[in-house]
Amino acid sequence: MAAFIVFLVSLLLSAVIIYLVTTLFGAKEGFGTALLAAFVGAALYAAIYFFLRPELGWIASIVGGITWLIALSLLYDIGFLKALGIAFLIWIITIFVSFVLPVVGPY
Repeated sequence: MAAFIVFLVSLLLSAVIIYLVTTLFGAKEGFGTALLAAFVGAALYAAIYFFLRPELGWIASIVGGITWLIALSLLYDIGFLKALGIAFLIWIITIFVSFVLPVVGPY
């Protein structure tokens, strides 16, 4: 049950970050599209990582990332380069949040 809660919290947090960044880039789609992008991205990345096996971790990461960029560009009807810019900013913000969030907790 705890793993499911962690999954939901991370999915919602990812969706919020995606929504904020895509809105900054002028996207008109709502939070639902951001939630779908977060879910599709996680599912595609996990599936590709599973099929390419951990032995090919860096290749799986690259293929998973490219696949998520394609999904992002299709969901938001944007070009690949704009999706790359959005993904880069999402990545930067996610790194910052991952450093700050554990500090905010009751530990």
